[in-house]
Amino acid sequence: MKSISPWTIFMRLHRMSMRFDSALQEWGGAVLGLFVRCFVAWQFLKAGWIKLNDWSVTLDLFREEYQVPLLHPELAAYAGTAGELFFPSLLILGLFSRPAALGLFAVNAMAVISYPVLWSLECPAAINDHLYWGILLLMLAVFGVGKFSLDTVLSRRRE
Repeated sequence: MKSISPWTIFMRLHRMSMRFDSALQEWGGAVLGLFVRCFVAWQFLKAGWIKLNDWSVTLDLFREEYQVPLLHPELAAYAGTAGELFFPSLLILGLFSRPAALGLFAVNAMAVISYPVLWSLECPAAINDHLYWGILLLMLAVFGVGKFSLDTVLSRRRE
């Protein structure tokens, strides 16, 4: 009986562990991309709807609380609310996904910059949420949103 070297056993185990890598990357990445973009988009859509539903409070917040650099408070309120509604909608559809993720990243960054109270709250969850959303948005911008998007459908039709 021929003995099998440890290296051969190792290589066989490694090959077996890699057997489903491409399918997992292709389909698992697509499902994960869909989940991540819907999760992040939902966070911003909720914030946008809240602002829209009580516009007078929103304007007061932008006048009194938020310190948006270079923009008049009313313009900042319109721009911020529009960004919180427009970019997430594109992200959920998977349409103009990378620009939408970058746009939402900019909205997120502006929220962190404009509301310095976030950094001084006793509960670090407030700033941590923005950091997590930022990381997820950058991930979507760099790696794309996967197969389950209108971008993919449109690119296939173009070909």
